[in-house]
Amino acid sequence: LNVTEEKFVLETLSGCIEYKSLLDVVVNAFFVRDGRYCLISERNLYIVICYLATFQLEELGLQHFSRIVKSLDTAKMHKFLRFFFNDLYLNTWIKDEWSQFYDSLYVKENWIDPLLRWQPKVQQLIEQLTDKLSNRTTTVKTSMVTQPKEFNLTVPKPRAIPIPLPIQVLEKSLPVPPSTYKPPKEKKQLEEIKTKNRRKAEDLLLKANANQFRCATVKPEKEEVCYKILYYLKIRQEIVPFLMQYLEVVWNLVLRQYSEELQIDNIPIKLNAAAILREGALYQRKMEQELKRIENLLRGAGDASEFLEWQKQMRGKDLEEQLAEIECRRLQGKLSHEEAVLAHQNVIQENKKKADLMREEKAELMHQYAETRLQEQKEMRELVEQVVEGHKNAKQAKLKLQKYKQQIVQEVCEENRELLRQALEEEEEKLRKRYELIQQIRALESLPSLKHKFVDLTETGGHGLICEMSIVELRERLALLREAQKAAEEEKRDQIIHEKQAKEQLLLDKLDQISLFRAELGRAAALKQEEKKRKSQSGERHMKDDRILNLQKKIVEKAMERKKQAGLL
Repeated sequence: LNVTEEKFVLETLSGCIEYKSLLDVVVNAFFVRDGRYCLISERNLYIVICYLATFQLEELGLQHFSRIVKSLDTAKMHKFLRFFFNDLYLNTWIKDEWSQFYDSLYVKENWIDPLLRWQPKVQQLIEQLTDKLSNRTTTVKTSMVTQPKEFNLTVPKPRAIPIPLPIQVLEKSLPVPPSTYKPPKEKKQLEEIKTKNRRKAEDLLLKANANQFRCATVKPEKEEVCYKILYYLKIRQEIVPFLMQYLEVVWNLVLRQYSEELQIDNIPIKLNAAAILREGALYQRKMEQELKRIENLLRGAGDASEFLEWQKQMRGKDLEEQLAEIECRRLQGKLSHEEAVLAHQNVIQENKKKADLMREEKAELMHQYAETRLQEQKEMRELVEQVVEGHKNAKQAKLKLQKYKQQIVQEVCEENRELLRQALEEEEEKLRKRYELIQQIRALESLPSLKHKFVDLTETGGHGLICEMSIVELRERLALLREAQKAAEEEKRDQIIHEKQAKEQLLLDKLDQISLFRAELGRAAALKQEEKKRKSQSGERHMKDDRILNLQKKIVEKAMERKKQAGLL
């Protein structure tokens, strides 16, 4: 290539890489809609044509661009240009997709409007391509068709019909027993047991549902009290999750305020090496993110600060409404609690009256029971006296039998003691003989044995090995090894000291950088806190809901009524 062609190729390549995200949007949509039957290997061809039409059409001119297009496949270029230079597509989804990467105003002025200006001239080029496609004639080459000829083969002789082999008659097999296709009896029995158990369980369930709370049936005068208690329990179940959410919101606000106060106070904290490096990496990452954000702004990206501020305001409004709703539900729960307490006090009064009547009836019944019990005790005493007189004769016979048995037991015990004494004497004699034998063996072992062996430390062991050495040579070698080990340890110690000094210097540099960042962040947090206080002082409003005020009044009235009932009780 010459210089101009090489420059054009390099510019096209760098442009396709730089605007890859924009070009991929158009080419991917083309493959989805009009280019479903195009080859994926031709993707780069469409990317280059899209780049030239979008960014280089003004420099190239329509003549050079049409020359490039006509040099390629006519059907493919016709399909792609008709898709890309569509007014509806350019003004709708192509513009919207490109606006996600760059500013919408920048996209419209620099890319969409020039394409719309060139659209009539490119439309003429598309019409030329359609004419070329319609006037294309296909010439089919006719070739000579090979006509086959039969081979001159000898005719084979007819084969003789072989004698058929006798068909073997198989023995008749036994029929399949009918038990194969019938389920086993055990399975049927298990199913019957299962159905019986299920019916029993259903009957028990029906009885339990019919007789539930039979011991605590509600009377007509207590129905209202029970309904109030159930309503209170239901309201309490609904209020508990809202209270937990309310507490979570309040806890987050407290944590946020506490973190801002910590940033403002800037209390010094002693940091170790890992904390210093971690905090330095954090500030370095923040600085890179800020540089990246500035670079994106320079490229034309939008700033999301206004949206975030609006989002923060809307979340604050939602939080206020949510807190008002939670407060309303809490007051409703408190009101239902007061009503339940009043109903409980009324029930206690009724129960006290009934308990007094029950005590009087119980005292009368106890008096009657005591009289009948005394009469029964008199009759039992008479019966016991009769039985005791009959048992006295039997006790004397039992005492005689017991004395005879005790004499027999004493004689047997004396015989056993004599046998045990003889066995103990025999065992003591055996132990005494063993002890004497052990003493003699220990005396023989304690005699001194004279064994003298003189060792020469300069001689080898004489085992016939190549690596043999004397003890003196071994000690010398060990001394040399210790000296080498000490030198290596000294060298390693010096290296560790140098590394430690370098690490300390790195930590000092990180600490300086961290102190700078902290000072800047503290100053920014102080300014933000002052601005927040100013806004809160200027925009303070006390909002109270009519429902909350009405509920508070009702709660006060119910509390007064409850106190009066408690005084009466």
